[in-house]
Amino acid sequence: MTFRIQGLPAAPFADLFSLSDAELASRGAMRKIADKEPGYPCRISLTDAKVGTNVILAHYEHHPVDSPFRASFAIYVREGETTYDEVDQIPEQLRLRLLSVRAFDEHGMLVDAEVVEGRDLEGAITRLFGDGRSAYLHAHYAKPGCYAARIERA
Repeated sequence: MTFRIQGLPAAPFADLFSLSDAELASRGAMRKIADKEPGYPCRISLTDAKVGTNVILAHYEHHPVDSPFRASFAIYVREGETTYDEVDQIPEQLRLRLLSVRAFDEHGMLVDAEVVEGRDLEGAITRLFGDGRSAYLHAHYAKPGCYAARIERA
């Protein structure tokens, strides 16, 4: 099964890094400094921040669909990152974590889901896309429930 994993586009978050802490707070966001590795997973580059790196913790609507499965959650982003966009490659950030992988149909309705170790993500992708109703997948970090990345057929 050929698949494509994408991080978030950088542009919508670019202005956050020049804001004061008060301005960030008014947008429901905050500046943090990474204090552990792995940790503070950037949803743009799909890499983890190194200890001491500044990140922004922000609210993000990752599933803006007109269905009961519309969803949003907190995410980390780093300044100056390039959007991860690869075919048949799993970023290390996903391989290191327990994941919840959710399959949605073309109407944004949940079709199926699996919880897998990141090292087993390819198998989950194959199984979930094996259901012809699955239009796309969302990977989430299973423990905190945060959105991680979108997965499409390539």
